[in-house]
Amino acid sequence: MKPTIISCAVTGSFPTREHNPSLPVTPAEIAEDCIGAAREGAAICHIHVRDPETGEPSMDVAHYREVVRLIRASDADLLINLTTGPGGRFLPSDEEPARAAPGTKLTTAEIRTEHVVELKPDICSLDLNTMWFGGGAVINSPHSIRIMAERIYAAGVKPELEVFDTGDIHLAHALIKDGTLRTPALFQIVTGVQYGMAANPETLAYAKSLLPENCQWAAFGASRMAFPMVAQAFLMGGHCRVGMEDTVYLAKGVKTPDNAALVAKAARIIDDLGGTIATVNEARELLGIA
Repeated sequence: MKPTIISCAVTGSFPTREHNPSLPVTPAEIAEDCIGAAREGAAICHIHVRDPETGEPSMDVAHYREVVRLIRASDADLLINLTTGPGGRFLPSDEEPARAAPGTKLTTAEIRTEHVVELKPDICSLDLNTMWFGGGAVINSPHSIRIMAERIYAAGVKPELEVFDTGDIHLAHALIKDGTLRTPALFQIVTGVQYGMAANPETLAYAKSLLPENCQWAAFGASRMAFPMVAQAFLMGGHCRVGMEDTVYLAKGVKTPDNAALVAKAARIIDDLGGTIATVNEARELLGIA
């Protein structure tokens, strides 16, 4: 049995400090939570950034730069995974749907990957979904994905293909066939998001059956399904993700004090089921990261 990689998604875009006062917001807090997660067994930390003053999601390269600097300056050994998800949201106006309403963040592939090109993390997410998600439309056109993928590979970064529904996996196959995406690929199967794949064993098994051969894959469940999907992903031979992007609770009614506690619980689940947690070096080998 191969070791299981734990990835920690430390802050995301949707949770707020009203959901959990411990949510990391500033670059220093985000970096600190990444380091704490690594010490509990996370080999990868998936990173969004926030405006330090407002706590709102941000695409400011300066915030990414500071988070990466602090992690690299620490003694923590972990793979850095920067998001490229922000910049894909479109909110249609009720009166004129072709016109963007306030809150639209849809922007170019170049802007969405600017921080990846500069900072050259080990991994970055590459979303393949186009769907209604979180009160707006998320649009990732094949044209935009092709540009983003080209820039990601040119920076020497491995894309983590985030798939929210089975159609996203079919798109991945087409992009592999035309040379846009390279193999062996890394997939992150997202479950429990409204209008996406359900967080249950049947759906995960079907999604896994559609993946290309010889790929590495992980899965996670949103909200209350976070830990059940840790177990399901492990039992089906995949890797696992937890973090405050996905859940702010350690158990029912118990808010997590930090991301490290979520990772520690995921590691216990995997250990109790007979698995072993991948070290960073093992994760590098499994994912083909130099």
